[in-house]
Amino acid sequence: MVFYGYHGVSDSERSLGGNFEIDLELFCPLKQPGESDQLRDTIDYDSVFQTVSTCTTNKKYHLIEALGENITRAIFKKFNVSQLKLRVRKPSAPIQGILDTVEIEIERKRQDYV
Repeated sequence: MVFYGYHGVSDSERSLGGNFEIDLELFCPLKQPGESDQLRDTIDYDSVFQTVSTCTTNKKYHLIEALGENITRAIFKKFNVSQLKLRVRKPSAPIQGILDTVEIEIERKRQDYV
């Protein structure tokens, strides 16, 4: 997923914004939806996308770690997942040097938030 957001430590990042790439792996039981072929038995990917979009575009964060944590909490709150893996990438981060992107990865289980 790619969103335009205003996250960063510098004033220019927070005023000009930039693209943020989000990868999200969700772990949940899939036997029933696989057999029923019904959306009500699984996780609606569009709803997941909208949740991540809201988290990424409705608030400014200094750190991509904070953005990632906010997305993680929202996913556990709204969806029946037991575990997730989330990556947040910030292409063209303002760093003195040559790089493609900076990235964080978060792995959490539901019980981490009990």
